[in-house]
Amino acid sequence: MTRLADVALKIRSKNAGPFWLTIDIFCGTPDAFTRVRDGLKTETVAARLRTDALKRFDIADLHVVKFSLPRPDIQGTRADRDMHGASFANLLSGLEI
Repeated sequence: MTRLADVALKIRSKNAGPFWLTIDIFCGTPDAFTRVRDGLKTETVAARLRTDALKRFDIADLHVVKFSLPRPDIQGTRADRDMHGASFANLLSGLEI
C-alpha cells in the first residue's frame, strides 16, 4: 500500500479567503506528479473531505495537484475550529494511491 504522503513532496492546506480552502499536493518530479494525478481520484478526496463541491486543478508545469472547496464553517465564526485551514492536509496524507 502506497500512501499519498509517501509519494508527494509536500501536502499543504490553507485559506483561500474566509469561505474557501485550498489543498496543494506538491509532487516535486514529473513521475510523482503522474502517479498522484492518475492514482488520486477526485471522488475519493471529496468523500474524505465530506463535500460534493470539490474543484480539482492538475498543474503539470508545476507538478502540483490542487483542490479547492468551500470551508465547512466560515473563517472566524464560533464554529470554526481551524482558523488557518492548515489541518485539512492531514486528512489526505494517508489516502492510498
